[in-house]
Amino acid sequence: MDKERKFDVRYMQMARIWAENSYCVRRKVGALLVKNNMIISDGFNGTPSGFDNRCEDENNVSLPYVLHAEANAITKVARSGNSSDGATLYITDSPCIECAKLIIQAGIKRVVYGRHYRLTDGIELLKKAGIEVEYLETENKN
Repeated sequence: MDKERKFDVRYMQMARIWAENSYCVRRKVGALLVKNNMIISDGFNGTPSGFDNRCEDENNVSLPYVLHAEANAITKVARSGNSSDGATLYITDSPCIECAKLIIQAGIKRVVYGRHYRLTDGIELLKKAGIEVEYLETENKN
């Protein structure tokens, strides 16, 4: 296994661990933004700052204001003053189309994800934008 692949596997393991911070019941998602071999931001799916840590309604449907893990990581790096231009995003689940738009605008050049989502429009948009997208199968299948 080459050095880049070893780091990919380790960063994905870390993203899965970070996903455990989510209060969401239906699906826990974690993300890491890495640039120059340094983690510059992280995120997990959940509610905006100051909101109750409840992601689903009484019918187990996600609340409309729940943020996706990659959106949290991207907005967090923006607030920090760091730049995500040229970074790699490691995410436990493939991004949706809305997050794909954020990824493109944030200048992220590579996305590594560990679990397929039923919709593929986010992945298709990233590829259309010239962003390198890689599926990295991981042992955590839930």
